[in-house]
Amino acid sequence: MKSVFVHLSDIHFGQEKDGGTDAANLDAKARLIDDVRAQLAKLGCTANGVIVTGDIAYSGQAHQYVMAALWLADLTDAVGCDRTDVQLIPGNHDVDRAKIDNTMDSVLFSVREGGDSWLDRHLDNPDDCAALYGRFDAYRGFALDYRCELDLNGGVSKSATLELAPGRSIRFVRLNSALICSGHPEEGKLILGQRQRQIPIEEGVENVVLSHHPLNWFQDSKKAQGYLRGRARVFISGHEHFPNLDVEDVEDGCQLMMLAAGATAPDQIDEKFTYKYNILTFEWDEEQDALAVTIDPRTWNPDMARFERDEAFLNGRSERQVLASPNFRGTPIPADGTSDGQAVTELVEEPSQTVSRDLTAQVGPGETTATPLTDATDSPQTEVAPEPEPTQDVRDLQLRFFQTLSEGQRLGAFKTFGLVKHLSGSIDHAMERRLFRRAIRLGKVAEIEGMLGTSGKGNGTK
Repeated sequence: MKSVFVHLSDIHFGQEKDGGTDAANLDAKARLIDDVRAQLAKLGCTANGVIVTGDIAYSGQAHQYVMAALWLADLTDAVGCDRTDVQLIPGNHDVDRAKIDNTMDSVLFSVREGGDSWLDRHLDNPDDCAALYGRFDAYRGFALDYRCELDLNGGVSKSATLELAPGRSIRFVRLNSALICSGHPEEGKLILGQRQRQIPIEEGVENVVLSHHPLNWFQDSKKAQGYLRGRARVFISGHEHFPNLDVEDVEDGCQLMMLAAGATAPDQIDEKFTYKYNILTFEWDEEQDALAVTIDPRTWNPDMARFERDEAFLNGRSERQVLASPNFRGTPIPADGTSDGQAVTELVEEPSQTVSRDLTAQVGPGETTATPLTDATDSPQTEVAPEPEPTQDVRDLQLRFFQTLSEGQRLGAFKTFGLVKHLSGSIDHAMERRLFRRAIRLGKVAEIEGMLGTSGKGNGTK
């Protein structure tokens, strides 16, 4: 079974400095959708999803994610997957640098100088940890609606698995390589940290690790490489805006693919840098009991003002790379497995962990901005079981709700539904999503659809 993904990186919504650049980038993004639709038609399939390896926005501002969400909706509709079937990680441009004051700059400097121990010291302090992740505030709200929430304690973010054949799956492992980005020169100074280096391992599952920054940007790259070589089959990165492919023979029966992406919308267009994206196909190679990855690199041809296959990137190599996969060999070969046809299984998220819920949102010491009403079974600071997985219709409706309505309109809706008692300021992203899910449980779907003023795919009425 084949699973096809559109791979983007460095889309940089909001980077345009003048109207001409804006028009050129909008045109290229529209042509990208045309191109991928045509290429999938040739393959006779739809896509299983979209992968974005960071820098969705240019300066981590909420309105830039609104633009990104609208374009991603058009793209996912064109390739035939659900609008929420997007794997996201943040990049350095997804950091709101306006939130890096002198104190935060000093904290980031101390972490870069102190390494793992200093990073863990700040992650173990609740206030320091909240400040580190506060720089990703707009990104966090955007990512939540794609089920790509950040781990807020410096660890590997919740992953998604996709079955290629019975007993043979891939897992997308999402890293936040921008955690200590500050805006200063950073090559070789960033840190993944001990918690993110702990890549999970499971028989029958090969890991596809997503990181915005390539390994050479980390001071702990050697340690990280050890975990990658022992536990991952594919490492996909962005950031440098120039594509590269390398397959390392780690040891007998074990290989690691390192795929660096070009930028979907680089901040400069010249002979070296231009618009790029990939179509990636993952499948189980039955003959070798291995993960096969087919890369169709697409690049902008300025002479024809369209995307074309990038033969120079392949440089004579086969587009289909079969990677020696030790985690597949640890489990029996499926008797009825086949690599023909398209995968019909969907991305399955790892179950959310039980969390402590404080139902009074805070934005500062002692400052309550919105007080949600509680269900009879809810009480502040109690441990509750994870909510059931929402249907795809609910996911689509949630996506549209947070894309279409302003924060004030959303809070007004929650008040109308009787879910909050007081309105003054804002509440955090996670609380907003819980209130939305509660509204769904209370049967407010029709009212929400009326607020959005739309119907059809993407608003929960497919």
